[in-house]
Amino acid sequence: MNQDTIAAIATPPGTGGIGIIRMSGQEAEQILNRIFRPAGAKIPLENRKLTYGHIMDGDSILDECMAVMMRAPGSYTREDVAELQIHGGIRVMNTVLETCLKCGARLAEPGEFTKRAFLNGRIDLSRAEAVMGMISARGEQEYRNAVRQMEGGTADFIRTASEDLYGLQAGLAACIDYPEEISDEEGTDALKPGLEKLINTLEEAMDERSARLIHDGLQVTLYGTPNAGKSSLLNALIGQNKAIVTDIPGTTRDTVEGEITLDGIRVHFTDTAGLRETEDPIEKIGVERSEQAVRNADMTLLVLDGSRKMTEDEKERIRTIADRCIVLINKSDILQVTEEKDILDINPEAVCLTVSALDPETLKPLKEKLKEQVRVSDRMTISQPRHLDAVRRAVTALKSAKSTLDSMTPDMASTDLQAAQAALAEITGDQADEKLLDRIFSTFCVGK
Repeated sequence: MNQDTIAAIATPPGTGGIGIIRMSGQEAEQILNRIFRPAGAKIPLENRKLTYGHIMDGDSILDECMAVMMRAPGSYTREDVAELQIHGGIRVMNTVLETCLKCGARLAEPGEFTKRAFLNGRIDLSRAEAVMGMISARGEQEYRNAVRQMEGGTADFIRTASEDLYGLQAGLAACIDYPEEISDEEGTDALKPGLEKLINTLEEAMDERSARLIHDGLQVTLYGTPNAGKSSLLNALIGQNKAIVTDIPGTTRDTVEGEITLDGIRVHFTDTAGLRETEDPIEKIGVERSEQAVRNADMTLLVLDGSRKMTEDEKERIRTIADRCIVLINKSDILQVTEEKDILDINPEAVCLTVSALDPETLKPLKEKLKEQVRVSDRMTISQPRHLDAVRRAVTALKSAKSTLDSMTPDMASTDLQAAQAALAEITGDQADEKLLDRIFSTFCVGK
């Protein structure tokens, strides 16, 4: 258990109805007793029960307060924890925090409360990371994944894999120690199916596409010639007037962004400058950024003005259309000159839809197409980048072990299995150095 007592504001910065000051450590209760005067109750406070009173600095009242004392080990950190619920003004919260520090606490570092929960054995490292994952989640799937991880889904999966790996290590150790007594059929050959199964299990969980969708969302870029209606479509898709819309070609000179959520996944739209030859230096930069946005997108929407004939440049783009691109024939609310059959005549493989930024009904088929791209696996998915890296290294080591077993070098295979075990242990924190812990917890809020 840590010797010092830490304190921090646990609620977001700014003004609010309630602000919370949190303390954890051996002197948390002593400091609470010095600064909190209960109304109609006695010190020490009853464990885990909110008590009304006042925060005091000597004889001066600083604020009304609801205080709670949570004694070790029944607290978030498994240390003595005191929480003060006060008014959420910036000045009052800072004043009460300063009073706690004056009485012997020190200001907590980012993530130090959760770090203590990990070091004191209340949660494993993957669960600790899930706390920040829940706080920072922007999409529903990202939130659900963080909840699953916080409930132990990742830790249980990794520990099951580690137990299987320990079994393989024990079997291999027997082959190395007693080669005369164990035949190849009973020894190394018998280990290979289990090794292959473990590799497959980890690779299935390493669904990098689902992981990227959960954390980053789907990146969709709208592109096409000037005045095709890209900005109007962006505004219609996100339900707000984010992009400027005029009849003047080239109005959009920089990328404009907006976001919606489909099936719990964030879909991030980027509206780009119209693609055309131009001598305007500012517009030229916008066109270059448009081309870059198209290259970086998970999915692209080539927007055509259906009220006019296609240009040669548009026809060439349709001929060479990339995967995960939908051709949108826009302005279906007016007389159509370009139709879907014209697109398919140029490229029979093209996916095309007729839409109008002025008619929400025409956008429904597009949203259904987008939903097809945001479906993520229902099975266990390793989604944290750090966890993915560790599992990737474990799989590489396991494949190396399989290869060395095939070449009858069990000693080398044993080293590979140890490397795989060490990589998996990094995820739960069973094997983690101080630098790794500092890097993880430095991304947390100060009061968490």
